[in-house]
Amino acid sequence: MVSDLAGLKQALSNADTTASVPQGKRQSYSDQAYALLRRKILDNEISAGFQATEQEIAEALGMSRTPVREALVRLANEGLVEVRPRHGMRVLPVSGEDMREIYEILTGLETVAAESVASQGLTDEQTERLQQAVVDMDQSLEGGDLRAWAEADERFHMLLVDFCGNRRLRSLVGTYWDQAHRVRMITLRLRPKPTKSSADHADLLDALLRRDGEAASRIHRKHREGSGKMLIEILETHGLTAL
Repeated sequence: MVSDLAGLKQALSNADTTASVPQGKRQSYSDQAYALLRRKILDNEISAGFQATEQEIAEALGMSRTPVREALVRLANEGLVEVRPRHGMRVLPVSGEDMREIYEILTGLETVAAESVASQGLTDEQTERLQQAVVDMDQSLEGGDLRAWAEADERFHMLLVDFCGNRRLRSLVGTYWDQAHRVRMITLRLRPKPTKSSADHADLLDALLRRDGEAASRIHRKHREGSGKMLIEILETHGLTAL
């Protein structure tokens, strides 16, 4: 993990700033800086507590301070960094109490989404995409690939929220998922094998297909509350007060 300026320069200088840009489209320098810094923070390649000035980040990225400043403002709005005048930015840690609050919010929002999707009903394409996410979770567990399982798990949740059709709800969920992502990745191998979690997703999908909003809401709330409680217990057990 990057914890000093030399490490930041190496991480950013080796990164491909155009890797996620669709062919035929161009990113502004501000978008490039934002996407790269965000990815490095979420993947825990830039450590919580790391500090750097705008000028230092700009030099590491090979661009001027203006796009870096714009990128840092966006990251601050997402709760990933703190921007301080004349001091640049600091990557914010995520504590056990932060996770408690985040999971309370996610539980409420995603439960609303699950009930809404059940009421609306799923199209064939939507059903196929959710089913594929469940299959990918099961196959990842069978192969012992926890990172692939986590990616399929996150995909299922994001699809669920997408399918409810509420853009504001989707935006809020995305923000809090990002804030929780770092902790989920760090604790991934500290948790029990998530077979129950995968089964919960299959049960939820069954309720969605039956268009049973009450069951979908109940299943998803119980799943989210259980996941949040387990993650917080892991943080407390291992003394991980801030990540």
